[in-house]
Amino acid sequence: MATTGELSPGTRRVLVVNAGSSSLKYQLVDPDTGASDATGLVERIGLPAGRVRHTCASGTHTHETTVPDHVRAMELLRAAFAEHGPDLAEVELVAVGHRVVHGGADFSEPTVVTPAVLDAVRRLIPLAPLHNPGNLQGIEVARQVFPDVPQVAVFDTAFHQSMPPEASTYAVPRSWREQYRVRRYGFHGTSHAYVSRRVADLVGRPVEELATIVLHLGNGASATAVDGGRSVDTSMGLTPLEGLVMGTRPGDVDPGLPRHLAEVAGLAVEDYDRALSKESGLLGLTGSADMRDVGRRMEEGDPDARLAFDVVVHRLLHYVGAYAAVLGRLDVIAFTAGIGEHSPLVRAAVVERLAGFGLRLDEAANEAAHTEALISTPESSVAVWVVPTNEEYEIARQAAELVAPA
Repeated sequence: MATTGELSPGTRRVLVVNAGSSSLKYQLVDPDTGASDATGLVERIGLPAGRVRHTCASGTHTHETTVPDHVRAMELLRAAFAEHGPDLAEVELVAVGHRVVHGGADFSEPTVVTPAVLDAVRRLIPLAPLHNPGNLQGIEVARQVFPDVPQVAVFDTAFHQSMPPEASTYAVPRSWREQYRVRRYGFHGTSHAYVSRRVADLVGRPVEELATIVLHLGNGASATAVDGGRSVDTSMGLTPLEGLVMGTRPGDVDPGLPRHLAEVAGLAVEDYDRALSKESGLLGLTGSADMRDVGRRMEEGDPDARLAFDVVVHRLLHYVGAYAAVLGRLDVIAFTAGIGEHSPLVRAAVVERLAGFGLRLDEAANEAAHTEALISTPESSVAVWVVPTNEEYEIARQAAELVAPA
C-alpha cells in the first residue's frame, strides 16, 4: 500500500468498500494515482468479539469491540478516520465505490446505485449467495452514513461482459439459459481489468494493440484472455468454482460428478456444494490450502504435494494454451495475486513448460520478483510480467470516472 502523508483540503479521494457477510474492508484511494491514504478492516460482524484495524500514516491502530451489524461497522469506519486520520472532512470524497461480486448480465459498467440497481443486485443473490447479500448490506449502510456522496457499484463480472456469445454460452437447454440465466459470467474482473491495462503501460504499447493472458492466482484463481483491452474468455463460469485449481475449490470437474456421488455415497446437494467450495483444491489434495506449504512439502519429497503442484501447473498450461489459440497470437502473460506475485516456483513451472513456443524465462529475475517485474528474457517470444494487482485502485478509478471525471 502506497501511503501519503497529511492531506491538503480539497484532495480528491474515493472510499472503496468491500463488504462481506461478517467483515467490511475499506481503503481511501486517490483515483488519479492509486495512492492509498488509509486501509482498514472491521471483522467478526455479528459475532461476540469484533475488531477494527485501521492503518494510516501514523501506523496501525487496532480496537476490540462488539460489532452487532453493518451499521455499527460503518460507524466504526468513520470513527477510525476521525480519530487516526485522514479526516474525511478534509478531503473531496467524490464517491464511495463498492465491490459487488455478481452483476449477472445486467451490468457491464460501473453503475451509480439507485433503488432499481439495489433491486437488480438483490435478484442476483441466487447466483452469488455467499457474496451479494453482504455487498448489498454494505451499500445500503453507506447510503445512510454518506447520504450526500454518490455510491457506485463496480461488479466483478462486468469486465467479462465483453465475451462473445460463443465463449459465454453453455450448451444447455434454452429454458435454463433464458429463465434461469445459466451462462458463463466470470469473476475477478476488476483485477483482470487493472492488470491488463497496467501491463500495457509497462510494455509501452496501447492496450488496444495487445493480446494478453492474465493469470490471477490466489486462494481463488482465474485466467482471462484479453484482446485489445477486452475480455474474450475467462476460466470461471456461472460461479467461481469453474476453471483453475484453487485453495479450496477444484476448478473443472466432470458435470456427472454430482449424480455419481449421490448414487455411490448418498451425497446431498448441500454436502456436494460445501465439499467443492471449501474442501477441494489444494486442501483436498494435500490437507493445506496454502501454496507455500505445498511448495515446501514438495521440496521435502511429499508425493501428495508433488501431485498437487503438478495438477495446478497442468491446469494452468491447459488454459494458457487454449487462450493463446482463442486470441490467435500472444504478446504478454501477466502473473498476479498472492501466488502469481509471490511464487517463483509456479511461474517457472508454467513458463519453462512453454519453451517449445518460444518463451524464455529469466531465472534470476523470476526469483527476485515480488513487485512489478519482467521475468522473461529479451529473446522470449512472449513478454512475461509479474504485476501486483490493485483492485481497490481499479474500483476507485472507475467510480471517479463515472461521477467526477477529471
